[in-house]
Amino acid sequence: MRVTVIAAETRSFERAEKLAREAVGLAVSAKTIERVVHEVGRELQQRRDAPLREGSALARRPEAPPELAVVECDGGRIRTRQPGHGPGVHLSGEGWREDKNACLIRATRRVFSEDPQPEPPACFCDPQHVAKIAETEALSVVAPVPGELPRAEARGERVADGAAPALPAEDWRPKRLLRTVLSSVASSEEFGRQMAREAKQRRFDEAPGRAFLGDGLPWNWSIWKKHFRQFTPILDFIHVLSYLYIVAKAIHVRAEDAWDQYVAWMRGCWQGEVGQVLDELRVWQSRLGMPPPAAAEQDPRRLVAKTITYLEHNRDRMNYPEYRRQGLPVTTAWMESLVKEINYRAKGTEMFWNDPEGAEAILQVRAAALCDDDRLVNHLKTRPGHPFVRRSKPPISLEKTCKC
Repeated sequence: MRVTVIAAETRSFERAEKLAREAVGLAVSAKTIERVVHEVGRELQQRRDAPLREGSALARRPEAPPELAVVECDGGRIRTRQPGHGPGVHLSGEGWREDKNACLIRATRRVFSEDPQPEPPACFCDPQHVAKIAETEALSVVAPVPGELPRAEARGERVADGAAPALPAEDWRPKRLLRTVLSSVASSEEFGRQMAREAKQRRFDEAPGRAFLGDGLPWNWSIWKKHFRQFTPILDFIHVLSYLYIVAKAIHVRAEDAWDQYVAWMRGCWQGEVGQVLDELRVWQSRLGMPPPAAAEQDPRRLVAKTITYLEHNRDRMNYPEYRRQGLPVTTAWMESLVKEINYRAKGTEMFWNDPEGAEAILQVRAAALCDDDRLVNHLKTRPGHPFVRRSKPPISLEKTCKC
């Protein structure tokens, strides 16, 4: 049990070997630890997919539904290789495989008679902070030239007059109570079933407050439409912010003008005035013209068109003042934090996992370790071979007992 927990929390099986030997006195090789982790990962996968019955689920069904049920999902990438080969890539291309991640949060909730924070947070009006956010999210907005990442420099920018909002009288945001984590290289259709199954086990369908958050990826909203239609769909505001920041910088020459434009559009979306922002973007589109087929991804005309399409497609998921009034989150901050925790163990420059068995196994073990309900340790305590698990007696032979 100890080596599996250590392997789930360290960067590699080699480091797990060293930590097991020096910290807890277990002389076990990295290869053995890897084999055990793959076995445990397969067991977790089998329990995840088995028909629900009393005592079979990875976590106990709670006695009461949550006050607020929040479901967030996002995609990532993990490096894989063909089984049976040595280290490195043995697939065409870079060997990248999409992994899908979700967190299901039991949270506190307060409902308000009016918007508890009509002005955007100060961090969204800070040039350096926004530049870092936009650079992180740039790949979802614009495809960079190979080997380059569009830089969002904050030098020369300024906060527009009166743009720094006053802090709200009290923090209205929901507080996390318990987190359940899912991660898999399965298809979006299969992953949606995994999410729905976990939500049902956690009694999320009975919660008085329910929210489903994601970015603009189509598979996120396909999952919502099929399995979570009773949840309020919310587009992550951070992605909206990134789109607006990048397009504002593209259409203005002066950094000051670009910053003022971003602040105005960002505040408009924060306050639910998406229609007005779209109207202004269409004015810019009429000035610049439509992008020709050969236009580069960084072409202002293409960025304006892409931002308009993004806002139009997600407009019904952008009523942020009402979401705040209902005490619902408006960003996928919990999901973004979780992706970093998963990547710490599963993603790195020299990390390659057999496709799909090795990749699925490490994702199952890491996800279970990140759950707040201790499901990894609880599973390890009930698997065959644990000293406190009663071994089943062998069947009695009738030939030896029958005297007739």
